[in-house]
Amino acid sequence: MTDAIFSVPQPVNEPVWNYAPGSPEKLALKKALAEAKATLKDIPMYIGGKHVFTSEKVAMHPPHERAHTLGHHARGTAEHVHAAIDAALRAKPAWEAMPWQERAAIFLRAADLLTGPYRARMSAATMLCQSKNAFQAEIDCICELADFWRYNVYFMQEIYKQQPASARGMWNRTDWRPLEGFVFALTPFNFTAIAGNLPTAPAMLGNVAVWKPAESQIYSAALIMEILEEAGLPAGVINLVYVDGPTIGEIVFRHPEFAGIHFTGSTGVFQRIWKTIGENIAGYKSYPRIVGETGGKDFVVAHSSADPKALAVALGRGAFEFQGQKCSAASRAYIPASLWPQVREYLVADLKTMQMGSTEDFRNFINAVIDEKAFDKISAYIQEAKKSDKVKVIAGGNFDKSVGYFIEPAVLEVSDPNYITMCEEIFGPVLTVYVYEDDQFEQILDLTNTTSPYALTGAIFARDRSAVELANNRLRHAAGNYYINDKPTGAVVGQQPFGGGRASGTNDKAGSMINLYRWLSPRTMKETLAPPTDYRYPFLSEE
Repeated sequence: MTDAIFSVPQPVNEPVWNYAPGSPEKLALKKALAEAKATLKDIPMYIGGKHVFTSEKVAMHPPHERAHTLGHHARGTAEHVHAAIDAALRAKPAWEAMPWQERAAIFLRAADLLTGPYRARMSAATMLCQSKNAFQAEIDCICELADFWRYNVYFMQEIYKQQPASARGMWNRTDWRPLEGFVFALTPFNFTAIAGNLPTAPAMLGNVAVWKPAESQIYSAALIMEILEEAGLPAGVINLVYVDGPTIGEIVFRHPEFAGIHFTGSTGVFQRIWKTIGENIAGYKSYPRIVGETGGKDFVVAHSSADPKALAVALGRGAFEFQGQKCSAASRAYIPASLWPQVREYLVADLKTMQMGSTEDFRNFINAVIDEKAFDKISAYIQEAKKSDKVKVIAGGNFDKSVGYFIEPAVLEVSDPNYITMCEEIFGPVLTVYVYEDDQFEQILDLTNTTSPYALTGAIFARDRSAVELANNRLRHAAGNYYINDKPTGAVVGQQPFGGGRASGTNDKAGSMINLYRWLSPRTMKETLAPPTDYRYPFLSEE
């Protein structure tokens, strides 16, 4: 036992490596990619500290190379869900009682393992199983995940330091307790960092978790668990299972010890989960915390004073990095007629230089979409657009899944601002542009605000400050993450806490203290130092 008040290291954002030709990091990453391709992995579930294999195996393939098999992962059943919940609840008393600085040390060590000896392996895993190029993998599975772990430890400390005032004769305290029961983490395919953060943010505060990743992200999710185990995470604190959604939902959402869900995924799924929790509310020990980040139909609005080159670059990067499979990706743009010819020229020229192919060729900016279901959905939008008299295909529009799920970045110009691709989330490399008359800027701001049910990210481009101010006010509720003269993607932990409102989620801001508060149930404590020994108050005395 140590009598001291500890301070964790001051976090700083992990530097982004550039993987320049001939650099040591590029050589290490290429080696890790080759080793991963040459190794057929057999990936278990992680339940109560045990590596659980099953007779039913599911093959894993890179989206950009369907013919190659990376390995197989176990497929779980209802029995494994029950076992994961039981393991979590068994681990909870000791984990909750562990001094906070010891919990913190585990995740600080995990961050250093990730950015040190595991760096190339993790990038390779994300590049192969999610078809991210080297830079997109670097900023996601390395920098952002390490930032989550380091900053969340720091935020935890800052929360614990918050204590009430005490009048003379008493000592008031706040005990920042974890929730009772277990947390369910349901994570997406598109960001390894999100997958790693959703179970670990509640866990570092003393909670225990059952984690179900997207099937297409299991390859890199299992590596996160390998890192956490090496960092010293006790058995059962986080349990990773690969079970279909209906099976795990039926068990988790009926369990009396269900304490909360940490979710990133589609709006429809989240709404069904919320409804199910409401229907089962009488059966829970406590009111579950519901934290979710869902869809987006993210906008870029340009004023006539905008820099056309900067706008074109923001559209190209914002719409097409990681094939537009970011909740924050630029999906609809409103551009004044006076700027559109220049912007179109710059954008089309940039697109012609964007090579598409395997992530193993570092010259490729564009890679594959995640799976066949996504390919079919995205390509259907493009096919319909080609048939419509309301749409001009400015660039791209081709797609092929013979080798991998490849879709060219598509730029559509529409005459109807309410055309389907301006309104619905596509989650792929499709940018739709509506060109408006310069004097209609105010009306366009209102249109931007009302076109979509989502409110995740958005951007305004203008050099005229009055236009910026007007947009800031008119679009105040249209985006939880709002950008001025920048693309609407690339939020950084500790700098731009991420989350949106409306149909985009609960806006609990991953990458800030706001999110961590959701996994705590504070207890107010008052200690009277010299308690009274007579019930009588002075007012009872005679005049």
